[in-house]
Amino acid sequence: MAALSFTIQHNDKVGKARVGIITTDHGDIETPIFMPVGTVGSVKAVTVKELEKEVKAQIILGNTYHLYLRPGIEVLEAAGGLHLFNGWHGPILTDSGGYQVFSLSGTRKLTEEGVIFQSHIDGSRHLFTPEKVMDIQRSIGGDIIMAFDECPPGGSDYTYAKKSMELTHRWLDRCFERFSATSDRYNYSQNLFPIVQGGVHHDLRKASCEYVSSKEAMGNAIGGLSVGEPMETMYEICALCCDNLPVNKPRYLMGVGTPWNMLECISMGVDMFDCVMPTRNGRNAMLFTANGVLNIDNKKWEKDFSVIDESLEGTMSSYYSKAYLRHLLKSGEYLGLTIASVHNLSFYLWLMKEARNQIIAGSFDSWKREMCQRMQQRL
Repeated sequence: MAALSFTIQHNDKVGKARVGIITTDHGDIETPIFMPVGTVGSVKAVTVKELEKEVKAQIILGNTYHLYLRPGIEVLEAAGGLHLFNGWHGPILTDSGGYQVFSLSGTRKLTEEGVIFQSHIDGSRHLFTPEKVMDIQRSIGGDIIMAFDECPPGGSDYTYAKKSMELTHRWLDRCFERFSATSDRYNYSQNLFPIVQGGVHHDLRKASCEYVSSKEAMGNAIGGLSVGEPMETMYEICALCCDNLPVNKPRYLMGVGTPWNMLECISMGVDMFDCVMPTRNGRNAMLFTANGVLNIDNKKWEKDFSVIDESLEGTMSSYYSKAYLRHLLKSGEYLGLTIASVHNLSFYLWLMKEARNQIIAGSFDSWKREMCQRMQQRL
C-alpha cells in the first residue's frame, strides 16, 4: 500500500492553472478532474460500465450520511467495501456527511461532541462525531476520506463563521487523531483530506488555510462555497484559499459547480471538483454543451433529428437525436434520464480533458475566456 501522491506536470504560462496526476492504489487521476457524485453508492441513472466507457470518469464520490443509513456499514463491510459492493474499481472519495447533516437544520442538534440528527428515512436518531465519521469512512472504503466539518449557511455573519470555523478545527484535530489510531481497510491506502472553512470572511479563510496546511495532509479541500453567496464572492474566496494552501498538494473545491465555474476556478489553481448539477439538471432536461445550455424540453427540439452533441464521439450524445431524447423525457421514460445524465457527465469530463490539453499547449487563458462566454449562452 502506498499513500496518495500528487505530481504537477505542467503549469499555465499566464495564470495558476496546472496539470497533474494523483496516484492512488486504485489508479491514477489526471487533474484537473471532475468527480461524478454517487450519493447512495451509484451515480443516479448511470451504470458503472457507462461511467467507465462513455463518461470516462476517473474517480467517483460516495456519501457517508446516506451509505451509513442505507445499506448500512454492516452490509458494506460484509461486501468488502464500496468498491466491491458497487463494482467500481477506480478511486473513490467519500465525503463526511457533514453537509447533509447540517442541511437537516430542523432535526439536528450541534454540540462540541458532534451532531445528533434524525434519519430522513425513518426518523431514528443518530450521533455523528469526528471519530465515528472516520470509522464509517474507513468501513465504506474510500481512497480519499474527508474530515468532519460544520458547513455554515451562506451569508453567515462574522461571529457565527468564526465560531463555526474554530469548531471545525477542533473536530479536525480529533479526525486526525482517530485516523492515525486506525488502520487502512481492505488492503489499500486511505487518505484524509481536511476542509477549509471561514465563510466569506478573508481573515477567517486565511487562518483556516494555515491551520489546515499545518496538518500536512495528502490533499486539501475548500468547503462552504456555492451555498448562496454571489458568484464573484465565491471566486474571490476560492482564489484566496488557493493562494494560501500548499502548491504541491491537490486542491479540491467541494460542490462546485457549473462548467464555467470550474474553468474559472481551474485558473486559480483548483485541481478537483464535484457537483450533483450534471446529473440533476440532466434529469430535468437541461443539457450543457460547448455552445451553450439547452432545455431539451422545449418544443423547438421536437423535430431536430441532429445528434445531441457530435463532439462527444463514441457516447450516447453522438448517437441519439435531440428529438428522440426530448420524446423520452416528455414520455417519462427512464432511458431519457440515463441519456441526459450520461451526456452532461461526458461533457464535464470532456471539458476537464480539454482544459488539461489547453494548459499543456499554453493557450488555456484565451480558450477559457471564449469557452466561458459560449457555454453560458441559452440555445
